Amino acid sequence: MDTTDIFADTIAEMTWYEVDQAARDGAILLWSFGVIEQHGPHLPTGTDVYIPQARVREVRRELAARGVQALIVPPYYWGVNVVSGAFPASYKVRPETMRELMADVFASLHGDGFGRVFCFSGHGDAMHNRTIHEGIRLGAQRTGMDISFVADAALAARLGIPLDDPHLALPEGTQAEGLKFFQVNISSPSSPGGSPGDEGAPPRYVDVHAGRWESSMMLAACARLVRDDVRRTLKSTDLGPEDLAVWRQGFEHARRTTPLGYFGDPAAASAEEGRRTLQAAAVTAADAIVARLARSP
Repeated sequence: MDTTDIFADTIAEMTWYEVDQAARDGAILLWSFGVIEQHGPHLPTGTDVYIPQARVREVRRELAARGVQALIVPPYYWGVNVVSGAFPASYKVRPETMRELMADVFASLHGDGFGRVFCFSGHGDAMHNRTIHEGIRLGAQRTGMDISFVADAALAARLGIPLDDPHLALPEGTQAEGLKFFQVNISSPSSPGGSPGDEGAPPRYVDVHAGRWESSMMLAACARLVRDDVRRTLKSTDLGPEDLAVWRQGFEHARRTTPLGYFGDPAAASAEEGRRTLQAAAVTAADAIVARLARSP
């Protein structure tokens, strides 16, 4: 579904009678955590909200096909922003503010009778994701709810979260490769060029922010918000892992590394690739949720 409505298919469109009945029926909750930040000259600042909302809608459909009832909580979007912090329209809150707000909302959801919440991140910033994990842990401590972070193994490792953490949801048997949603994507040089696995095209470059990967998902999820005439003119940044390490230091380091605000090859994006990525991520996330539900009493 191509939509810019972040409330689409969420609790915000339901009556309280319907929400109350869903809680009584044992529905689980899906909640995404994004941020408003710059995404180059071609993507909207809400990219990290639109993409995870598209993802959780796909997850909900996948779960419904497996007989699991899920409701979507309206997205959280005032997040922690370090990497793009030096750019305009990249907003940030203190981690402690975000943790406490999360805990308060979890308490409200618990008061409605919900017992399980599965959280998703739409923003790769390390501090943002550590804060999500800390907010989940705080909410679980205060409410006794089963709250978990559906996160890929690579992200968990970067954050220092053990894969057996009680608040991390991974599908059975896939801890080694993870969910592959926040992977560092490696592409061959030049648009519309190669993809991972191309032979005879070294060197290869990192695609991690507003590049081919995110632009593809935005073309699939919210095409009318993509400045496509601009996107098609953008050259690949052709930056490698060493540049990524500098970029991740954030603020002026990131702006100096990527002065136009993107890190990758947006001109190589396609809606079809975006649809495949969202669907594959939804299936794997549903696997993680179903596996956790099977282990829970």
